[in-house]
Amino acid sequence: MKTDVVVVGGGPAGLMCAATAAKRGNKVILIDKNNLLARKLRITGKGRCNVTNSADISDFIGMVCSNPTFMYSAFYTYTNENVMEFFEGMGVPLKIERGGRVFPKSDSAKDVAEALIKYAKDNGVVCKQDEVTNIICQDSCVHSVNTKKGEKIECSKIVIATGGVSYPLTGSTGDGYKFAQEYGHLIVEPKASLVPLVVAEDCVKELQGLSLKNVAVKIYNGKKCVYDDFGEMLFTHFGLSGPVILSASSNISDYEKNNYKIDIDLKPALDEEQLDKRLQRDFEKYINKNFSNALDDLLPKKLIPFIINLSGIDPYIKVHQINKEQRKKLVQLIKGLEFTIVGTRPVDEAIITRGGVSVKGINPSTMESKIISGLFFAGEVIDVDAYTGGYNLQIAFSTGYLAGMNV
Repeated sequence: MKTDVVVVGGGPAGLMCAATAAKRGNKVILIDKNNLLARKLRITGKGRCNVTNSADISDFIGMVCSNPTFMYSAFYTYTNENVMEFFEGMGVPLKIERGGRVFPKSDSAKDVAEALIKYAKDNGVVCKQDEVTNIICQDSCVHSVNTKKGEKIECSKIVIATGGVSYPLTGSTGDGYKFAQEYGHLIVEPKASLVPLVVAEDCVKELQGLSLKNVAVKIYNGKKCVYDDFGEMLFTHFGLSGPVILSASSNISDYEKNNYKIDIDLKPALDEEQLDKRLQRDFEKYINKNFSNALDDLLPKKLIPFIINLSGIDPYIKVHQINKEQRKKLVQLIKGLEFTIVGTRPVDEAIITRGGVSVKGINPSTMESKIISGLFFAGEVIDVDAYTGGYNLQIAFSTGYLAGMNV
């Protein structure tokens, strides 16, 4: 079998690349080992799919954690506005939520996936359920691919868009790294990114399932603050999760060597003096009640026993008996709930992978290999990752489009 382009991987980057290449007149075959294309995309954002962000495209570089400057050409060639126009044009109305996050109005990731698949097929992309076993290159040029089902497909261009190693059950098992490494590309060790954090304190289990909105978090390595953000978080049986925590995970590594702690400000809108006055008003209101019943207006019910225990104040003491020093300690606790970070959950629980094919071997203006003529890369397989908020899918769409324009 012969074709112009083979795209390996049917996720957002692969589908965008294949459709873009086919629209320009290329004969394109897309190969994915899953029986369902865009399988991982269908579960992203808890099934809602944060397709991009409405921020100015110039702000996107600052949201990329690994190799941000590599993304200049891709971001400016295919912007977030292009992405939004594309999905609206494909019959997927969008909405903008807090933090500029862009979602389909239907809150259905399936709609996003099906729009990409339709776009690819409408432009003539031939989609095959199969697995590429090896890529053949001759004289530093792409020649063909072999598949598990015994097909040999000759082509002049190959795009590796196989994803990383996060969510392996969706087919992201690192196949692209093997292909790239075989032909001389450096592979940066794949690690978890946008992943929940594990903390040392066992007492956190008491808060399992508690979700907090509008909290401020700071990550410290010793005395140095390495991350500072505001948003939503979730307590789990092992530690901490939620959007603000996932983004924080992109800024910390080498847990064994470093001393990471996280400070959570439960009331960031109030400084310590304002919070103390607020407490005094609440205490005046509940002056003759037990301390355990005096924080209902200030904190979530599930959090109150936890805070009281850490404060060291007798839960059965009458509110009017609490002295100024005890109140000061309570204020400091609410403004700086501290946990020791000892690691992350496994990479197969991460939203994306940090690491992958080194950008040093890829032309950022075309996504073509600097080593093998006709070999291209797109999406999560490349060593580029970003914070939560739609930025990682924008990377997939932008690199996919750029590769599709240049094959």
